Amino acid sequence: MKLHLATAAGQNAITAYGDGYVTINQTRHEKSVVVTPHRLYTEWNACGFDTLTPEQIAQLVPLESEIVLLGTGDKLRFPRPEILRPLMEARIGFEVMDVRAACRTYNILMAEGRKVAAALLLG
Repeated sequence: MKLHLATAAGQNAITAYGDGYVTINQTRHEKSVVVTPHRLYTEWNACGFDTLTPEQIAQLVPLESEIVLLGTGDKLRFPRPEILRPLMEARIGFEVMDVRAACRTYNILMAEGRKVAAALLLG
């Protein structure tokens, strides 16, 4: 699905998504990725939901986001609480949803000027 969103110049917008990929600013990504309005992390070492670790979630804490959207793949799956503990301890809000919902929600929050990060598990 292609998305159309008017954004401020220089911000990262998710412009499309589908089975196993997201497109950010017209560039397709097929591996897990973390996106904020001003940064794009394509080397996030999270390969998928089943292998997600607290250490991989801890990598999101320094982003200084007020909320992290965790896209868990093509379906909604809830990680064990100990996996999300780094966000809880840092008092960072989070929402868990499938990747498609995370993409839509990220774009809305980003357009509102919120300090949001989307951690999208692909592949």
